[in-house]
Amino acid sequence: MSQFDYIKEIAKYGLENNQEELLKVLNDLVTYSKQTKKTNFAIQLQSILKEGIRNKAHSGLSVVGSQKHLLREEDNDVKDFIIEKLTSDYNFDNLVISSDIKTELRYFVSEHQNLEMLQGFDLPVSNKILFHGASGCGKTLASYVMAGELDKIMIVISLGAIVSSKLGETSKNLAKIFRRAASEECVIFLDEFDSLGKMRDTNQDHAEMKRVVNTILQLFDYLPQKSIIIAATNSVEAIDPALMRRFDLKVEFNIPSKDQIKELIQKTLKSGVFTLDKKVSLKKLIELSEGLSFYTIQRTLLTAIKRSLLNQSMTDKPKITIIDSLLWQNLIKVEQENQH
Repeated sequence: MSQFDYIKEIAKYGLENNQEELLKVLNDLVTYSKQTKKTNFAIQLQSILKEGIRNKAHSGLSVVGSQKHLLREEDNDVKDFIIEKLTSDYNFDNLVISSDIKTELRYFVSEHQNLEMLQGFDLPVSNKILFHGASGCGKTLASYVMAGELDKIMIVISLGAIVSSKLGETSKNLAKIFRRAASEECVIFLDEFDSLGKMRDTNQDHAEMKRVVNTILQLFDYLPQKSIIIAATNSVEAIDPALMRRFDLKVEFNIPSKDQIKELIQKTLKSGVFTLDKKVSLKKLIELSEGLSFYTIQRTLLTAIKRSLLNQSMTDKPKITIIDSLLWQNLIKVEQENQH
């Protein structure tokens, strides 16, 4: 079906007041819009749908004004703190991480896929994760993977912007963000979670810091189980111990091992369009890359691919691009030198 076919069916069932079929077609249109990369439209339509269903469930209450107006008002409340709002196509195959950690993340996803069954036994469902570790080692990618596996919208929040907002408004702004998470049953990704700890090292008073920590503790405790918080930090030691205890799962991201570097290279080249020449052995390139982050290694490889491609004659496009391994080796050496 095309988008116009969906619109015709929406008009038909709307005029017939056939709520069941109308909701089905609207959900189908959300799925179709995601598949055709009309992400913003899909997100807005999904938000309107959930808002409408929730308001309908509140018997005895009427809403004045259109749903779109209310949605815009809510967006305006938090727009300064939202970096991006997206759907993710990433899955566990995109993530290079130890098998133990991947197993823990799979169990987390499985809990949400079987949420009703667990709730039927009065069991709590994990919904708060802390990703911590060195910069460039996969924390943000892992959050995209979780959103993709859970098939939920992800809202990326600048916690630093919230914390640096006017004194006394941090708690209020945090409450707005968590209210958004509760209303949309989405994944909220809080980057720079250590910003809360850094409040102690600035001119902001300790009373404000205590209020903010207490606010987050309360927000964590009352977060609906269908909503998920993923926090990320490079400085886990800066986080208040009481906050640390609230996370259901804490995952440390480390500099990649030799095996993980090899896996990263294989995943980057998996399309079969690119292959390494034999000037420098893969084993040596892996050894030279030790100590660098996932992000840095992949960036040097992608740079080597692009430069190798640009150095080829574009008049006769080959089916396979040969990557200049000596060029890549030099890029790796530059990154190693910059670390010291």
